[in-house]
Parts: sequence; structure tokens; C-alpha cells
Amino acid sequence: MNLAVPAAARTPFLGVEFDRMTLETAIDWIGRSDETGRFRYVVTPNADHIARLSGTADAPWASAYRAAVATSDLCINDSRVLAQLARLSGIDLPAVPGSDLTRELITSGRIPLDATVVLVGGGASEAEWLASALPGRRVEHMQPPMGLLDNPGEQARIAEFVESCPQSLVFLAIGSPQGEIVAGLIKQRGRASGTCLCIGASVEFLSGTRRRAPAWMRRASLEWLHRLLAEPRRMWRRYLVQSPKVFLVWWRSAKR
Repeated sequence: MNLAVPAAARTPFLGVEFDRMTLETAIDWIGRSDETGRFRYVVTPNADHIARLSGTADAPWASAYRAAVATSDLCINDSRVLAQLARLSGIDLPAVPGSDLTRELITSGRIPLDATVVLVGGGASEAEWLASALPGRRVEHMQPPMGLLDNPGEQARIAEFVESCPQSLVFLAIGSPQGEIVAGLIKQRGRASGTCLCIGASVEFLSGTRRRAPAWMRRASLEWLHRLLAEPRRMWRRYLVQSPKVFLVWWRSAKR
């Protein structure tokens, strides 16, 4: 069975073609095998991603980023803010936060005992946590250097590492847009198999390396505020400059 979601089933919103799924249906999709044996990957765009996609046309990596999102096998809305904006536009676009998706996948028992789990990014503590959370599974870890976005050689090295672990579950914890670009590169090379998720900082939250926002803040769409207060020097530009551009993108779309 080819489990790739056909383009006609996707819902366009703010320049991205989303697959409308709940957490449960997304876990079911990821947990089922693809009999074609090909490599497939999941992306989870949020408000920051939408703002980046709409405002970085001149960046050297922009075309690769757009192509990677467009050719993903599953594209799920990560953001409750996007879900609310979509609702104002008359579109039902469920929010499935990437951290929730990663947590549920790891704890659901859907990962076979003989599976190889690949973690690209994070540190030794995150890899050790993943191994303890998935006893009996083989965990392979690669920690690429900083500056990955502008380093095609290191991107290719990640692709080779993933290709050396066939039929694996791959977590790309290297941030965006480099995570999506690397996933797209791996698929384009056509030598890997298995399923890949671009998960950002999800494993850091799950392992306790970083503290995730409490449930009430997540329900109130304030997870961004928690991250800003927790890491102001690192996150101020994303949440005070970059991400708010999504409202302008939405307003222009609504006017059209």
C-alpha cells in the first residue's frame, strides 16, 4: 500500500498544502509501513515557518526549503495560532504540535522492537534518553556541526548516515529550515528507506533538557510566550520579529 497522501487531498492555506489530520490519524499513518520501501518524511509547519516561506524568496536556500515542504509525504499543522487563523478563513485545520506527535509516537508502542531509531541533532543526553525511552531498539545518533544550513557537504553527510540505516525511524532534530531541506535531499537521492520526522526541539522537551510550556499555556496558544521568556536572547527575534509576520500574510490572503 502506498501511504503517500495524494496532493488532491491536501488543504491549501497561506501558501502551504496541509494534510488535515488529528494526532491519532497522524500516528496511525506514521506507524504503518510503506510497502514500496521508499523513504518518506513528515513536516510540521508553524507560524514561524509560514512567515519564513513568504519572506525569504531571495535566500540561497529558499527554493530548496519550499520544494522540501511541497514534496513532503505528510504536512501537518504544528500551530494553534495557524489553526485559529484558518478558522477565521473558514478552514478546518487541526493543530497537531510536533512535540505531541513525537511524544505519542515514542510512548505509543507503535515502534517495533527490532526497529532502528536514528536521531540527527541533539546531544548525547538526548540520545541516551531516547534509548531509555525505547528499550530494545537500536538507537543511532549523529550530531552535525553548527552552520548546517549553509553547508551542503554536511547535509550530504547526514543523508549518507541515514542511508546507512535502512528501514529506520529518523528524527531530524536540527531545526528549520535545515531539517526540511535535509529530508528533501534524502528523498531526492533515492537511496534511503524508512520514515523521517522533522521534530525541531521535541526530544529536548521530552528529555527535560528544555522545559516545555505548561498545558494551560499550550491550550491558550501561548507556548511561544513560554519559550520567549525561557530563552529571551535566543528567541526574541523569532517570536517578536519573524513569527508575527504571519498575521500580515494572513491579512493579505484574506483580502484576496
